[in-house]
Amino acid sequence: MDREDHPLAFENLWTIDDHSTHLQTVEYLKRTARPTIIIAASGMCTGGRILNYLKSLIEDKRTDILFVGYQAEGTPGRAIQKYGSRNGWVELDNKRYTIHAKVHTISGYSAHADQNNLINFVKRMRHPPKEIRLVHGDEKAKLSLREKLQQLLPESRVTLPND
Repeated sequence: MDREDHPLAFENLWTIDDHSTHLQTVEYLKRTARPTIIIAASGMCTGGRILNYLKSLIEDKRTDILFVGYQAEGTPGRAIQKYGSRNGWVELDNKRYTIHAKVHTISGYSAHADQNNLINFVKRMRHPPKEIRLVHGDEKAKLSLREKLQQLLPESRVTLPND
């Protein structure tokens, strides 16, 4: 970057800006199996364009899926991570897909803060919040974080989605 060498600016990079082109591309890749790297963001494979790619390519043994970071329990991303190496299945849009794709994970690149980072974030607040809603993460982790936040901020209300 210091040399103005941008990692996502190269001759064969193709961006897709509209849904129609996206769907055509998915169909083309399914039909041709052309070697391609798709960069698609939907943190846990719960929505967005990644679902079209997965539904079309996850059953193809020539496909590789690379997760960069954490996949929360109960999400399609976690199911793919957990069962992909065993030719398990995942449910996407109420349909079951057998995972024949090879599944890989690189950890350490998640944009999510861990418990210590979140506690430190709250500690640095000039005015403590009256309420904190914990909506993301595994249940056990959310319960642990809630307990620590309640100890730190006894005047604040810390809730989970079920509260």
